[in-house]
Amino acid sequence: MSKTTAELKTIGFTPLIYHSDQPLFHVSAGVPIVDALTQASDLLSLAKSFAEDAAYAKDTDRHAWAAHYLTAMSKAVIDDVVKVLTPRPVRTATESEE
Repeated sequence: MSKTTAELKTIGFTPLIYHSDQPLFHVSAGVPIVDALTQASDLLSLAKSFAEDAAYAKDTDRHAWAAHYLTAMSKAVIDDVVKVLTPRPVRTATESEE
């Protein structure tokens, strides 16, 4: 049974913002992908504004770091949605037994 796009939800497999090779955060499972993509768009809009501010504010790098973290969060959400939308290869009976 295939689901419509409106029924698809994030799977929560995508980590983000690492420290010592361990992710500090990950995308939560169960968020409708339309809502997830809307949030990613909002995050990217903020990141764009911070990046523009960073280009003009030479006395601090806080705008650049804010843009960095917002884009990392946005990328993780989009990557998680892509994992939901990308069809998995069909496994054969032999592959399933291995």
